[in-house]
Amino acid sequence: MTATDLFIIGGGINGCGIARDAAGRGLSVVLAEQGDLAQATSSASTKLFHGGLRYLEYFEFRLVREALHERETLLVAMPHISWPMRFVLPLHQDMRFDSETPTSRLLSFVMPWMKGRRPAWLIRLGLFLYDAMGGRKILPATRSVDLATDPAGKPLKPGFHKAYEYSDCWVQDSRLVVLNARDAQARGARILTRTRVSSAQREGDLWRVETEGPDGPATHFARALVNAGGPWVEDVIRNVARINSSEGVRLVRGSHIVTRRLFDHDRCYFFQGSDGRIIFSIPYEGDFTLIGTTDKDHTAAPSEARCTDEERDYLCAFASQYFARPVTPADVVWTYSGVRPLYNDGAKSATAATRDYVLSLDTTGAPLLNVFGGKITTYRRLAEHAMEKLCPVLGAKAGPWTARVALPGGDFPTDGVPALIAGLRRDYPFLDDFWAGRLVRAYGTEARAILGPAKTAADLGRAFGATLTEAELRWLMSREYAVEAADVVWRRSKLGLRLTAEEIAAIGSFMATERDRLSAS
Repeated sequence: MTATDLFIIGGGINGCGIARDAAGRGLSVVLAEQGDLAQATSSASTKLFHGGLRYLEYFEFRLVREALHERETLLVAMPHISWPMRFVLPLHQDMRFDSETPTSRLLSFVMPWMKGRRPAWLIRLGLFLYDAMGGRKILPATRSVDLATDPAGKPLKPGFHKAYEYSDCWVQDSRLVVLNARDAQARGARILTRTRVSSAQREGDLWRVETEGPDGPATHFARALVNAGGPWVEDVIRNVARINSSEGVRLVRGSHIVTRRLFDHDRCYFFQGSDGRIIFSIPYEGDFTLIGTTDKDHTAAPSEARCTDEERDYLCAFASQYFARPVTPADVVWTYSGVRPLYNDGAKSATAATRDYVLSLDTTGAPLLNVFGGKITTYRRLAEHAMEKLCPVLGAKAGPWTARVALPGGDFPTDGVPALIAGLRRDYPFLDDFWAGRLVRAYGTEARAILGPAKTAADLGRAFGATLTEAELRWLMSREYAVEAADVVWRRSKLGLRLTAEEIAAIGSFMATERDRLSAS
């Protein structure tokens, strides 16, 4: 009987990040995901690599410092799917704290006359810490903005006069997960999608793991089990591994809305509400604006997370406090919602629950590592910390290696995107700016492998709309684990915003035919 070193349950960013790290250290790895990669929480983020400015108010300094340092580490490894973004934070006198934050309670004690308001000097102090803690080399520092003269003030109501502008990074979250899985596979890992783990039990010094996948049931043996089930992490503990544990997660739903483009510049807005919460308004996919997020405790099944009408209306009203033209439900073209599996630290509100991660190692038999919480920004460090716990019990000697190591397609300089786009347009004259830019932002240097020897658009096969071709679709199916239309148009891309229902149905039909053809060959 041959046992793998690690069996990982969960194909979100934490599971795929751990798989990549472990495979790169020479460990044998199997990862099983019950649906598509990044199908749940990891494709429903606000799409930011950021330190978490508001977490400073909760005194989560370790988490913020780690996240700030990671921004540029990650940016270097994936300049195609991540890039710097400037955030404009308008100031006004009604900015308030969440009343549950340690900072709010402290200021209420020493400065009761502030009545819960966020003073501008405190925001500037927070931004100073944000700049100082991050070890910036690529990202520019905070600056003041005069909204009367800066283009960022034009879409806002006339009552806003001053703002601060600081740096964080954008990331294409679903692609981040897929590229980690691809790199893990290239280093020897087995990635099993559409594969549900039905049971896991200790047998001697091994785990016996039963799965149900496209090819039927299978049995796997592993020296250690990693539970990176995200919102299902507690279910895996209790109903798959059948282990009693006092640890659990607090499921918090974060919903977002997408509208037609609300402003012309390429900066993001950081809006502070009178209720103490914050939201972002972000340029999205060229012609759209992303607004979010909410924080609501979620009691239903994780798969049932939806943006409610109440959440949609809340986000519209929140943004309308700032924009000169009100944002209405009629402006919304798409919504999405995900469930954050936060470690249950007993916080009174969903907003106050810790965003830090907890790694719990059970060595009462064959090792079991349960992963609670985490942010997309700190996924790589989470994976390193997971391996710090697992390597000693597995007898593995290799150390950390992933920092600044390029993901597939990311082997070019952080400022190299314009040159890649220009090169594609030169060598493939049938590409327009949008098409070439989309390919580079999705695939980086691998865009040329998709285009191959094509001389005309017709050489790429059938055109499905919005620049998606048969050649790209075959790449996604053969290289990136795509099985159904939603995998392509809502996760590996956001072309669903541009495609009609009929075009998406045609993509699904093509993929079904292609699957049948491949299974018959």
